[in-house]
Amino acid sequence: MSNEQHEIEYTDSFVGAIELVWGDGFLSPGGEDEITLFLEGLNISGKEVLDVGSGTGGCDVVLVRTHGAGHVLGVDVEQPVIDRSIARAEELGLSDRISYQKVEPGPFPFEDESFDVVFSKDAMIHIEDKASLFAEVIRVLRPGGFFVASDWMRRDELAPGPEIQNWLDIVGLTFGMHSPPHYVEALELAGFQGVETRDRNEFLVNALRADFELLSGEGRDELIRRTGPEAQHFIDVWSAALKAAESGELRPCHLRGFKPSA
Repeated sequence: MSNEQHEIEYTDSFVGAIELVWGDGFLSPGGEDEITLFLEGLNISGKEVLDVGSGTGGCDVVLVRTHGAGHVLGVDVEQPVIDRSIARAEELGLSDRISYQKVEPGPFPFEDESFDVVFSKDAMIHIEDKASLFAEVIRVLRPGGFFVASDWMRRDELAPGPEIQNWLDIVGLTFGMHSPPHYVEALELAGFQGVETRDRNEFLVNALRADFELLSGEGRDELIRRTGPEAQHFIDVWSAALKAAESGELRPCHLRGFKPSA
């Protein structure tokens, strides 16, 4: 993973636009229902969880309140979203079960075998080197622990087509996008067993279509209130993302893998 200094990309206006469509505390679609789906069949009750790329903290509330996690430590590279998460946990009276730490891009600042579960929702897209990332994930997992996540992926490793390239150009975020087979290879190389993926392209198409209709229709005034002169830019971002998903090139997936017990 890179050790370069990270510049703030999730500005207040961007977070405002995202949370308008995806709900307070969520920086990707689906909310609690999507988390429950990709945790299906897994028990995190009482477990120590590391949330990689915790954003504004909505996922961590779900992990604790709905799924009974013993403690969640959320890490992110941007202080403003960390501050939002801390405030949310305090407001909900969950500061004893949810904590946050700003980290720099690169290796995790944690001892080996520190967590039962490593979780991430649509945040690892920002990390180019998946092999180094998953080597760190398995290092901090206890034997028998598991990694469960979702991420925004590309259909393949070929040069981006026009629809997804247009979205990448408009959204302007630092992405290291790869295909599901690339993720599987990196996870297995790190030592994970039982690696599985689940395609969520159809879900994303439907979500982005509803988002675009909201932002360009009845939600436009609220978007303008939250983002001011940037409102049209965010409408364009969602329109471009929808076209990339409809083309089949933008393909989010669920992921999971298990660290051997011995």
